[in-house]
Amino acid sequence: MDSPPGPADDTEDFIRVARHLEGLGLSVPRILEAEPARGLLLLEDLGDALYTQVLKADPLMERPLYDAAVDVLLALQSAPPPGEVPDLSAQDWAAATGLAPEFYAGAILGQSPDAVVFTECLAAAMERHADAARVLILRDYHAGNLIWLPVRKGLARVGLLDFQQAQKGQPGYDLVSLLQDARRDVAAETETAGIARFAAGAGLPVAEFAPAYATLGAQRALRILGIFARLCLIAAKPGYVALIPRVWGQLMANLAHPALSSLRRECLTLLPEPTPENLSRIIARCGLPLSP
Repeated sequence: MDSPPGPADDTEDFIRVARHLEGLGLSVPRILEAEPARGLLLLEDLGDALYTQVLKADPLMERPLYDAAVDVLLALQSAPPPGEVPDLSAQDWAAATGLAPEFYAGAILGQSPDAVVFTECLAAAMERHADAARVLILRDYHAGNLIWLPVRKGLARVGLLDFQQAQKGQPGYDLVSLLQDARRDVAAETETAGIARFAAGAGLPVAEFAPAYATLGAQRALRILGIFARLCLIAAKPGYVALIPRVWGQLMANLAHPALSSLRRECLTLLPEPTPENLSRIIARCGLPLSP
């Protein structure tokens, strides 16, 4: 790992979170050598069996792999989070979705729309449905950051990567990250089973958990819409635009929950649908500044 000290992907954060996860019996790369002042770590190689690769070779492995990943989340969240990780408010989580109107809608419309009411509506939904006791979340908990280690036992069969930006958050956030993957389609029955498995392990009726799951899913999808558009506009990476329709579909599925009817209206008012024409507009604006 080569990451100079800074606000993102800091090696000190990686070391701290890795020690916490290892103490819970979870599989993380062992730190063989460390020079955090220079941003350098020598890490154990956990192999090439990323979930994405295993599932590409054998799609029938989806259910057992995802069951194992859900069990890791339950174990992770049963322990108190380390005190030194960030803890954002519901308003902070809502503000993070400002990337969607700024970059996604802005690229399609030619200027960023006023998102004050949109942000207030999402903050209210977060406060009402997804602002309970905090747990440790890894934030990017999806198939591209999980490694299958079948020779190990129990929870240790799931290798964890890319957790240096871990923070305190809501129990359902990493579950949404896993089951509503921006980069691959997860079978509907796998998502349903994963939600049920998580809710049972957390001692919650699925119906009681559903509003939080939908709210967190909407928040995450909105943020990713903005991130993918920004990667095209600012970083000149148009390949991310092809992923936007999947994320939009996930957003619409989450907003279909009755508890989010007000947020759905605001989203449909503010954000254009990712039609082929609108996606072409985003790509056409790669590297061009948006009007204020």
